[in-house]
Amino acid sequence: MGSLTRAQEVAVDDGYSSDAVLYVNGVRRVIPDGLAHLTLIQYLRDIGLTGTKLGCGEGGCGACTVMVSFYNQHLKKTTHCAINACLAPVYSVEGMHVITVEGIGNRQLGLHPVQETLAQAHGSQCGFCTPGFIMSMYALLRSSKTPPTEEQIEEYLSGNLCRCTGYRPIIDAFRVFAKTEDSLYTSSSFTKDLADKFVCPSSGKPCSCRATSVNGCESPVVSTTHGRQQKLISFSDVDGSSYIEKELIFPPELLLRNPMPLHLYGFGGLHWYRPLRLEHVLDLKHRYPEAKLLVGNTEVGIEMKFKNAPYQVLISVTHVPELNKLSVTENGLEIGASIRLTELQNFLKKVIGERATHETSSCKAILEQLRWFAGKQIKNAASVGGNICTASPISDLNPLWMAAGASFKIIDFKGNQRTTLAKDFFLAYRKVDLTQNEILLSVFLPWTRPFEFVKEFKQAHRREDDIALVNAGMRVFLKQEGVNWTVADISIVYGGVAPVSFIALKTERSLIGKNWDKHTLEDALLLLKDDIPLTEDAPGGMVEFRKSLTLSFFFKFFLCVSHQMNEKVQFTEGLHVNHQSAVMPYSKPSFNGTQCYEMTKEGTAVGLPMIHLSSKLQVTGEAEYTDDTPIPPNTLYAALVLSKKAHARILSIDDSLAKTSPGFAGLFLSKDVPGSNKIGAVIHDEEVFASEFVTCVGQVIGIVVADTHENAKLASRKVLIEYEERLPVLSIKDAVSCGSFHPNTERCLVSGDVEWCFQSGACDKIIEGEVHVGGQEHFYLEPHASLIWTVDGGNEVHMISSTQSPQKHQDCVAHVLGLPMSKVVCKTKRIGGGFGGKETRSAIIASAACVPAYLLKRPVKITLDRDVDMMITGQRHSFLGKYKVGFTNEGKVLALDLELYNNAGNSLDLSLSVLERAIFHSENAYDIPHIRFRGQVCYTNFPSNTAFRGFGGPQGMLIAENWIQRIAMELQRSPEDIREINFQSEGSVSCEFSKARDAVDHFNINNRWRKRGIAMIPTKFGISFTTKAMNQAGALVQVYVDGTVLVTHGGVEMGQGLHTKVAQIAASSFNIPLNSVFISETSTDKVPNASPTAASASSDMYGAAVLDACEQIKARMNPIATKLGHCSFTELARACYFERIDLSAHGFYIIPDIGFNFRDGKGTPFSYYTYGAAFAEVEIDTLTGDFQTRTADIVMDLGHSLNPAIDIGQIEGAFIQGLGWIALEELKWGDSNHKWIRPGNLYTCGPGTYKIPSANDIPTNFKVSLLKGAPNPKAIHSSKAVGEPPFFLAASVFFAIKDAIIAARAEENLSEWFPLDNPATPERIRMACVDDFTRPFASPDFRPNLSV
Repeated sequence: MGSLTRAQEVAVDDGYSSDAVLYVNGVRRVIPDGLAHLTLIQYLRDIGLTGTKLGCGEGGCGACTVMVSFYNQHLKKTTHCAINACLAPVYSVEGMHVITVEGIGNRQLGLHPVQETLAQAHGSQCGFCTPGFIMSMYALLRSSKTPPTEEQIEEYLSGNLCRCTGYRPIIDAFRVFAKTEDSLYTSSSFTKDLADKFVCPSSGKPCSCRATSVNGCESPVVSTTHGRQQKLISFSDVDGSSYIEKELIFPPELLLRNPMPLHLYGFGGLHWYRPLRLEHVLDLKHRYPEAKLLVGNTEVGIEMKFKNAPYQVLISVTHVPELNKLSVTENGLEIGASIRLTELQNFLKKVIGERATHETSSCKAILEQLRWFAGKQIKNAASVGGNICTASPISDLNPLWMAAGASFKIIDFKGNQRTTLAKDFFLAYRKVDLTQNEILLSVFLPWTRPFEFVKEFKQAHRREDDIALVNAGMRVFLKQEGVNWTVADISIVYGGVAPVSFIALKTERSLIGKNWDKHTLEDALLLLKDDIPLTEDAPGGMVEFRKSLTLSFFFKFFLCVSHQMNEKVQFTEGLHVNHQSAVMPYSKPSFNGTQCYEMTKEGTAVGLPMIHLSSKLQVTGEAEYTDDTPIPPNTLYAALVLSKKAHARILSIDDSLAKTSPGFAGLFLSKDVPGSNKIGAVIHDEEVFASEFVTCVGQVIGIVVADTHENAKLASRKVLIEYEERLPVLSIKDAVSCGSFHPNTERCLVSGDVEWCFQSGACDKIIEGEVHVGGQEHFYLEPHASLIWTVDGGNEVHMISSTQSPQKHQDCVAHVLGLPMSKVVCKTKRIGGGFGGKETRSAIIASAACVPAYLLKRPVKITLDRDVDMMITGQRHSFLGKYKVGFTNEGKVLALDLELYNNAGNSLDLSLSVLERAIFHSENAYDIPHIRFRGQVCYTNFPSNTAFRGFGGPQGMLIAENWIQRIAMELQRSPEDIREINFQSEGSVSCEFSKARDAVDHFNINNRWRKRGIAMIPTKFGISFTTKAMNQAGALVQVYVDGTVLVTHGGVEMGQGLHTKVAQIAASSFNIPLNSVFISETSTDKVPNASPTAASASSDMYGAAVLDACEQIKARMNPIATKLGHCSFTELARACYFERIDLSAHGFYIIPDIGFNFRDGKGTPFSYYTYGAAFAEVEIDTLTGDFQTRTADIVMDLGHSLNPAIDIGQIEGAFIQGLGWIALEELKWGDSNHKWIRPGNLYTCGPGTYKIPSANDIPTNFKVSLLKGAPNPKAIHSSKAVGEPPFFLAASVFFAIKDAIIAARAEENLSEWFPLDNPATPERIRMACVDDFTRPFASPDFRPNLSV
């Protein structure tokens, strides 16, 4: 194959087409030229398919999942797979059929079984992530020849995140599809007619996608315990006739249509090529040396979006046959560079099943590594060659290619080929052995030999869909020499320890020829300690942990090889039974979820487990969020101009470049604000636009508006700002040491006499300590968004916002524009999660956007990108707690002196209220005679922190449980004993706890490298706002003559089921069916002066306000009802209308007898308390810090639940969110502890670096019970609030982890107390499990860095 002549070159270019055709939900569409810069999600949303959601833009959350179908020329069949629409360029799906959530079912034509089952199983709360889950499951069903297994279902959901549900109802809902009997998919009437027809597993309907039927036996069912009754859920419960008769077929045109080479254009001169022949690829690479080759765009897309990489030529190589080959040869496997990772997985599974076991050790290692490589959507798109050529230092596969002796075939534009070993391919950071005229053609993976072993290793923050902290590929080839087995060849390659995948050359050379025995192991560990080049200031930090992992991985490798050798031959280095735990492969038993409750029915609806009112809208993608709202004509899009310095004076702002940017319509700064530039949640201490000083990275300096969102962002990046930097305060300790506090934020709560108690001799022991409590990102799936427009020539301003507090938006916008509040209206239909993050911070976004909308008299829409959202909108407050506690030898706590400091950031926001609640909860459920709690709010140069589920309560309780646990260690008693001794009233430890303790102790004795731990934690959470005036609620109820009821109240639906519960209250009050009650939206022109939807009190307050309005209407209706006698509600409503009875009423409610004054320490801060307790059992890998939650058993006192299904969903969701806070989610800021991050910058600003729990992280056995027979007289229908109280119960997992670490430390004769900060990440767990692999790098009391 030679180079093309100039004439051929022109001919090749002439042969390219610009006709791009695809089908979307069965409709043929021609994509116009000029859209190469667009992703598929942008295209879909532009054509009105807003069911596909943009959650992160980097393929990390799965909200944008769609299914694509294409005809696979190699396999000669249609392939269906799920992909991330936020990463796929729109031209990459040319010739494919794209199916979105709207295409599989809707309310008018009928829901698809996948949609129906998720709605019925309460698997959708806020609903923003729901379409993504639906499409992942749908793609699995469409791609499965047989019904999928439960394991496959969980694998396909691995790329989807949910912040609300805790995943249990989603997994339970989809388990029905892991079936063995097709009749469960159809109604009984259909079954007889379809005896001989195949029923499609994805539709439950007859289709021709397979000729033969699936025969099976019994169908697995999901059991849900309701009190003492067990309800069996299967598809026979659902009327199959309501579903669409057939799936959308693969369009015949696309079957018959031959692919064409494409050349299309995009914004800024971007070229998109899709050649069909290898020589055309090579020619393009020769002509455009800087061109980027694409398959899935999973890396290049990220670089272009988040790093502003200026790539001008993109070459899609998906259709080049030579790059898509998979073949088995005599010596190994040939893998084309364009092969997708999912294809590679399937191929390796097939090969492993067909070849001799000794040949496929490398295949098994790669297959196992691919299991945890990424979510399914990424693996469906990403290619082998793309992963290799990206040359990421933390690539999961590159260390394995290198260790396994793989070689790479490379070809240049002249057709010359060369081969290089994988170990020689990676030259420097993201630099490989390819010239600009060369491309990677294929990978050759050789078979392994007898007694040759290859093993993969990886440790990440989260097991599933996470990038590695450290990974490795290791290979050894052993030969027998007499009675010994010696190392003939060995490869040790690490990722995550150097700018490239690192070969431990010194160690390798030293081991050649040595016997494979314990002496060699000891030598290797000594050599590795010095072989790894990690320096103290290495990017990524965690140096001690990463170094220890290199030793742990080799130790595991040695034991694993020894174990396998022992199975093959009589091996002298057999594995001791206690050490087998080091080589146990990860396996998660089948998930089991149980929910126990009793129903206390009131009227027609209250007390029943009704599904979320919007669930069917959410599962079909029809539910509208702010970003889905149809935009008015002439709308502008906004992007914020943000500070890049933590603390500085603004010297100049240059907008000259921005003004030349395409579509630019204006830049607005502090000087342009019509009214006041000062706003704030409690006091006006924030500027809408920074005028003279910036006090954090991410502070808003200005706002740019343009004709598109992308153009607005482009123009905002062109605004040049010159700064004069000043010294920032970047931690609580810095703030305390230099006295940096928000004014008037000291708080003190005293009971008894602490000093007297300490000095009286009553305390047998007095201990002092310090607790660091980490923050947490809200990670609501829907980013902040607002659409703002003027009415009547600017006389009024209206907005639709994603907020928990429409009234705060109304107030701030009116203040900024200099308008009365009566002329500003804010509406919110629903929000895609909030958790406190949209209580006050959303108003800052709307306040900025209202300025150009008002001044230009044009609608302005602002939607934050995920990284910007995370960077600027604040998080859960980190805390520093200093305690001094006195107690008796029996464990009774007598006195507690506590100092609390929280990190407020650069404005006060709600930080003082957060501190106050932390103080109120700092004794948790314990009775302490003498207390002195003092606190202060720290001013730091970070974006203002804000409300988050629990509002300071969890931080106060976590500090309390830390000193409880320390008392237990001081007295050598169980923490559960100490808790029981100190309960405020009667409490007891479950009788099953001692059995669990015995079982855990037995396991720990017999397993050196895996340990289990258990813990039981109580919670006592106060219900009401701590600010008295906020404990009020209003509602408007309107009865129409057809007997239906419209309810409007001041609360916002954000997934917690507020509207559903309120509707149930109204339905029961009027004694009408729930479907006769409708709640449309929350609007400030319907219910004025509403408090934020927060503090868990919304159901209490708004439910009572609605009931008040209903009772008023019923009182007016009663005389008419008495006259009419027995009649329907519709008849009664019509009769009242003719009698001119007012059928509309405003209801109002205040929480009585409430209010606390810190000045004199008197008052009642809370209306009542919600109580709960949780038991947890975990298992940790002491060598890596990995952990899994084996059991979580939760009991909550919720009085008489208004809706037990919704309440259990809240408990499960709060618990899993809490699990993230205590074990997974670590915020990393540029501070003195993280010098590799720029000062004041947030490193963890997206799902790629910040890991919330995934479906794999939920407890294997997850049980939730509601306490029976405990009515609450202080709230509506004897119920109790539920949103925040369960969150802290996840601390049971934290202290179970610590219990397991204690067992690990006991192996090293360490019994002293040690600190464990949250989150208990793998780093903290591993470094606390002191052993010979950590000692070379850290002392036993080592405390990993934490941004606090």
